[in-house]
Amino acid sequence: MTSETLQNAIRTQPFRPFVVHMADGREILVAHPELIAHKAGTRTAVVVSGDSFEFIDLLLATGLRDQNIEEMPATDRSRGGS
Repeated sequence: MTSETLQNAIRTQPFRPFVVHMADGREILVAHPELIAHKAGTRTAVVVSGDSFEFIDLLLATGLRDQNIEEMPATDRSRGGS
């Protein structure tokens, strides 16, 4: 995935939650734009989830998918997913 693709997803107005698909099969939910840190033009991002965080190497990300808010678990919605 490119840095530009990720930046477009983060900056979409109004923001829509999305899932980053990783090459190893993991899916990383970005429920709110304040829960992801990514500097344009770089290949690394950090996503916060609850009390933990995860680094994403964009070279290992295979794509993005919009996450419908109704599909999100209630705990994610309460953390700012709406």
